[in-house]
Amino acid sequence: MKPSLFRRCVPAPLLSLALMALWLLLNDAFSLGAWLMAVLLGVAAPLLTASLRPTPVSLKRPAVAWRLFWQVGADVLIWNWRVLRGTLARPDKLPQGGFVRVPLELRDPNGLAALAVIMCVIPGTIWSELALDRSALLVHMFELENAQAEIDLIKTRYERPLMEIFE
Repeated sequence: MKPSLFRRCVPAPLLSLALMALWLLLNDAFSLGAWLMAVLLGVAAPLLTASLRPTPVSLKRPAVAWRLFWQVGADVLIWNWRVLRGTLARPDKLPQGGFVRVPLELRDPNGLAALAVIMCVIPGTIWSELALDRSALLVHMFELENAQAEIDLIKTRYERPLMEIFE
């Protein structure tokens, strides 16, 4: 079935709306010119980047996505505090960082991209490497006391909700 004219011109309507809103907010202007530029950006950017998206995005569980959004926001605040506390600690109490290998069940490319963003947004964690077969993720933790606890946290707090959302 051939996509409609609207779908061909606006392949990702939510992305288009988000880009338009972001443009208007960042420019702090709501003039005709700002609106026209927002519409141009909102239509052109998804069209120009359509080939970069591996698979169409469909959120199967929006409520889970909403909860995950707030969970990540809370984790950002908590980890900011932990990183601050760790950087201001006395030399004998400095946190010991390290790498953990997280086995992955998540296979959806969009879910993996979302997990990458989450791991890079949470202070003190860095997505370091994804196995070629997408079976494992290497993450560096700023403060690593119990590797298994961190693996379990990543899997339950981020991977499982992403699997519900994307798979």
